[in-house]
Amino acid sequence: MTRIKMCGLKSEADIDYVNRIRPEFIGFVFVPGSKRFITHRAAAALHSHLNEGILSVGVFANVPPDYAADLVSYGIIDFIQLHGNENNGYIADLRGLTHAPIIQAFQVRSEEDILAAEHSDADIVLLDSGAGSGELFDHSLISGIKRPYILAGGLSPENVGEIVRTMSPFAVDVSSAIETDGAKDYRKMKAFSDAVRDI
Repeated sequence: MTRIKMCGLKSEADIDYVNRIRPEFIGFVFVPGSKRFITHRAAAALHSHLNEGILSVGVFANVPPDYAADLVSYGIIDFIQLHGNENNGYIADLRGLTHAPIIQAFQVRSEEDILAAEHSDADIVLLDSGAGSGELFDHSLISGIKRPYILAGGLSPENVGEIVRTMSPFAVDVSSAIETDGAKDYRKMKAFSDAVRDI
């Protein structure tokens, strides 16, 4: 079964939507400069209204390992997702601070990027077309990958069903395609979820 991650939540309405749809994962973006950036205090307030059973993922880029680990210990996030230049040494340092599962994101442009993902010490890798580009990458590049992965980049309610049917990723990650005018849209979120779960 392919799981669903809905990323970039910022408001109480967003939490209400995911509580109704119940994706397996939601994401809080702790990357300054991102249009979906949220402070850890705001995320904590939102997390307090999140239904039990929905796991929260914190998205970071090049932060000190103890900052991400602290958000786990505070109960704000359950998973740590790395989107910067972190390497296996960084992941080792992080594992010394927390037992939270670690996701490492890779921008896929060539087979070399898949090889890098294969050698990541993260618990799971996320394969993306780029930081919020909203575009699909060449999925043929990952046809031979030997580890579970989260697929992101350009997924929408219109195309995710067929992609899940043919690729069977561990999870699919969506953000911009479930928004209207920069805000999460319940109808699009529900349509995305239904398309995945109908498989």
